[in-house]
Amino acid sequence: MGTLESNCEKDMIHTMAKRYTLKGTDTLDKLAQVYMNSDKFIDLSNGSQVSYERHIIAALATKVMNGKTLGNIKLKDINISHISNAYAQWRKAGLRSANLRAAVMSVMFKLAQQQLAMMHNPVSLLDRKATKRRKVKWTHEQVKLFLNAAYSDFNYRSVGLIVHMAYEWAQRIGDMRNLRWSSLDLNAQRLDLEQSKRGVSVHIPISDTLTAMLRQQHEDFGHTLYVAPRVKARAGSYTPYDIEEISPLINAVITLAGLPDELTAMDLRRTAITEMVEAGVDLAGIMQVSGHSSPSSVTPYMVNTISGATTTQNKRWSKRDDSST
Repeated sequence: MGTLESNCEKDMIHTMAKRYTLKGTDTLDKLAQVYMNSDKFIDLSNGSQVSYERHIIAALATKVMNGKTLGNIKLKDINISHISNAYAQWRKAGLRSANLRAAVMSVMFKLAQQQLAMMHNPVSLLDRKATKRRKVKWTHEQVKLFLNAAYSDFNYRSVGLIVHMAYEWAQRIGDMRNLRWSSLDLNAQRLDLEQSKRGVSVHIPISDTLTAMLRQQHEDFGHTLYVAPRVKARAGSYTPYDIEEISPLINAVITLAGLPDELTAMDLRRTAITEMVEAGVDLAGIMQVSGHSSPSSVTPYMVNTISGATTTQNKRWSKRDDSST
């Protein structure tokens, strides 16, 4: 009964928020409530919703002027000074996070503009610093050292498997963290995954080595929904690691394995795709695995490496008739 009432209450809040027309006297907190109940927000993938909400909460809690938080400022009063002040504080958490928060705030302000509660979007005047494209990649040997360290300690078993799957299949850590057994066919050695970011479906073969590891995992956790849950039950249930806890755990294994601390979990997808590029796989083939919807999305991974150039030149030379030159 309590759950039904809770769901009904949520539906009522959503309906009221959709019908509500923003006014200049409303605060940014009110704008956030209306935005997070809007169709635009609801149409986002679950992963994006979680990320947006996290950045919105952090942004609105920022103290800007006279001890006021950004969330307490009225729409008619918000200006570039408030946003610039907040942005300077967000940068302490990292440039990428600061730019993401600014982008989400801009989306919310556009909603306020559409409802005539604001005339201008102050984020458009913000002097944002461009995020440098990250180029760090793991070597295959570094991945092996990580997996050896993780699989040697049962406490890190699932963490190791999350990294193993992300690297092997060139997928995002978040999708591997929440991967369910229903997406795997171990007999056919096949993964059928709907990516959370854009809802793209990918169908990928599973190597013998990873299949063996997954079979072992299934013996211990096959009774759960998730492939790589926390190794210790929480509140009687084996649930996935939260987004906030998985990176510190991966970093702990990186330290345990004696690997450079510049390596991060999000570098694994880039590493796997770069390996495909170096192996001479064409764009269409890479997109079959990565799930990218267009060649331009893969372009950032098309780095120049001696391995890739050597593969290309060898293919070129093998086709050339040197006797004619």
